[in-house]
Formats: sequence, C-alpha cells, structure tokens
Amino acid sequence: MGKTRRALSAGLCGAALATAPAAPAHAAPAQAATATTATAGAVWAVKPTGTEVRLRGLAAVSRSTAWVAGSQGTVLLTSDGGRGWRNVSPPGAGELEFRDIEAFDRRRAVVLAIGEGEASRILRTDDGGATWTESFRNTDPRAFYDCVTFFDRRHGLAMSDPVDGRFRILSTADGGESWKVLPTAGMPAALPGEAGFAASGQCLVSSGPRDVWLATGGGATARVLHSSDRGLNWTAADSTVPAGDPARGVFALAFRDRAHGLAVGGDYRTGRPSPRAAAVSRDGGRTWRQARTPPPAYRSGVAWLPHSRSAALAVGPGGTDLTADGGRTWRTVDTGSYDTVDCASGSGCWASGEKGRVARLEP
Repeated sequence: MGKTRRALSAGLCGAALATAPAAPAHAAPAQAATATTATAGAVWAVKPTGTEVRLRGLAAVSRSTAWVAGSQGTVLLTSDGGRGWRNVSPPGAGELEFRDIEAFDRRRAVVLAIGEGEASRILRTDDGGATWTESFRNTDPRAFYDCVTFFDRRHGLAMSDPVDGRFRILSTADGGESWKVLPTAGMPAALPGEAGFAASGQCLVSSGPRDVWLATGGGATARVLHSSDRGLNWTAADSTVPAGDPARGVFALAFRDRAHGLAVGGDYRTGRPSPRAAAVSRDGGRTWRQARTPPPAYRSGVAWLPHSRSAALAVGPGGTDLTADGGRTWRTVDTGSYDTVDCASGSGCWASGEKGRVARLEP
C-alpha cells in the first residue's frame, strides 16, 4: 500500500481547519473551545501546543498528563492539563515521522516512527523525554511499521505491513528496551494489497494481558485480525467497512474488554464518500456488525469513554461522533478536525491532529 502510506505521510487526508492561534509552549492557552456539546455537557477545549506539525500519535495518561507525537520528529508532553507543553522531541529526529506513542506515566513512553526500511524505528524514554534511546531500527527494506501497543508495562507488540505475504509482528517483554520478530507460522496470509493504516496509532490495539487486534484495508475486504496469545497465533474476520482500494478500510479499533470492540474507517481522501464507516463486535472480533447509523464520513480514531460500558467517541478530519449505545448509532457532535483520540483508564479524554491541534474533553 505504498501510495496510501506516502499520502498519509504527506498529510493529504483531511481538509484544513481554522484553529485557535498557536501559543508558545508553557504559555497560557487561548480561551478556545469547540462550541458543540460532545457528551453530557462536555466540549473539546483546544490546548495550544506552539507547533504547526500534524500530531497523529497520542497517549492519554490522565486528565492532567498526555503525550503527543507527530511529523518532524516531534514529541510534546503536558503535565498540567494542557496549559503548558514541553518539547521533548528526541535529538536529531527531525526527519522521522512519528505516528504512534504509548505512555505508562509522565516519565515512561515509547514512540514509533513509520516508513520504509530504516525510517521505521522505535524509541523510548524513562525520564520524561529528557533522554531517548533507540531500541529498534528496521533493516528490512520490505517492512513498514504502522502501530505499536502494550498489554502492560513490559509486554508489547508492533506491527508491519506484510512481508512475504504475512503481517510482521515485533514483540517486547522489557518495556520496549529490546524487540524481536515473532514467527509468522500462526499469521494468516495477507490479501493482495492488504496493509495497515498509520493514521492514528490505532491499527494495533490490545485489551487485557494477552488479547490484541490488528486492523487492515487496501485488500478486497477490510479485515480485523485477532490474537489471544500476544501475537503468536491469529484469526481473521471480515469487517463491514468497505475496502477494495488502497485508501479504504478499517483505520482504527478500540476494545473496552475482550469482547466489545469498535471499528471505524472509510476512504481517507478528501471529498470521497465513506458509507458504512463503523462496525461493532460483541464476540472479541470474531464477527462484526454494521453500525445502524454510522458516522457520516471517514473516521481515523476511536476510543471508549472512561466509566462507561456504552459510550465512545470517533474522530476524523471532518468531526467527532458520539455513540451512547455501544456503537450501533453515532451522531456528530463536533466539526473540529482531529486524527486520533485517547481516553485514560481513570479519567481524561484527549484528541490531536493537524496544525498542532490538541484538545481535552472538558465540562
């Protein structure tokens, strides 16, 4: 899916959106918030970051702490709810395209850079971004890594588009200090043209200590692959999200437990219709049902709301949608442009996207 990956890297998906003027890092934010109710009286309150780069990587640690990562090797960290942001970008990383970041707290984080060959890298920090260590650099020119996820503070996986006809999975058991390629014997064959989308860091997601799901597009069918043994053996299920084109498929997944999952996607090209852009599973991804009322357009990120068994948010360049019934019906509640959304397990939902745009869900 080379054309799709290059297009996403160039930031071609999504229309431009006027945002609050950027403020320097550490400055007080402009009094900017979207005017539309998101859920239960809450709105997206924009938190100026002082950058114009696109931020597709997001890790919500809590209501006060969040990490974002994006183009030009950018990594930012807030510990005060977005009032101020620290630029903790790895030195010399300006040519890297960060698309996913996973954080355990305000000190420990792992960030993934995408691209063909050595452009795909994984870096980690244990001191809040003061220093970074490169723990993986891809040396196979056929591989292109898209997403990373963690089951706990030690065990995690990263995924590459197919190599020799199968998705490639990396594994770590030491919090990202070292990585190894897992055997492919338990991985189903990829469909012609099938790959993942490095659009929001949500093409590979986990729930609990061993379950992980992988989202695909580009092939004749958009599929969701599932492993219950940390990536050794996988089964594949067709989703209802349309594919059949390098720009279409499932872009993001969210599972609130081993059974209940959401899938969103569509066609990322601006102005293209995205019918059936959401699906829901209640059996761990073995089967998927089309949302009765899906989002009206392409969506690249999705997250369950904390302390709810039925509410979730989906985001994309064209807006934010809310479901209150576990993914059966969605309604647009905001028109701001975001690429990804993440909610901390305790509290605090964040979204990020183009032109350095970051927001937190607030009353």
